[in-house]
Amino acid sequence: MSDQNLRILAVVVLLVHGLGHGGALGALAWIRARPGADTGGWHAARSWLLPSMTTNAATIVASACWTVAFGGFVIAAFSLWGVLPDAIWRPLSVACALVSGAGIILFAGTWPLLNTLAAMLVNIAVLIAVLVVSWQPANVAGS
Repeated sequence: MSDQNLRILAVVVLLVHGLGHGGALGALAWIRARPGADTGGWHAARSWLLPSMTTNAATIVASACWTVAFGGFVIAAFSLWGVLPDAIWRPLSVACALVSGAGIILFAGTWPLLNTLAAMLVNIAVLIAVLVVSWQPANVAGS
């Protein structure tokens, strides 16, 4: 796979992962607005690690995690694509993968298993690509 194609794939993964966190924010808002509605396996935020945390506090913490991951991954994707300064995508991707991973662990069991596993696998892949393999594209779009 060419470096250009690999970079495009990485941009798409970061962007979709960020947008997925936006979807999690939407699910939290929907659950709060319509507590009795069918949510397709999504539940109000609750932490198995901190069971005494109220639903309201859990929702605030989960929303903060997903907001950081949503914005950060989208910004990282645009940085990797070359729309924003290319120096920020790596540290931002790592920070967002850690925040997302911490949120997933803290709220494990709250959301559908497939969504949880997919999100955690992407976080792990981001951390491996950036920290272990030190992947960096040879050039950025537009340069």
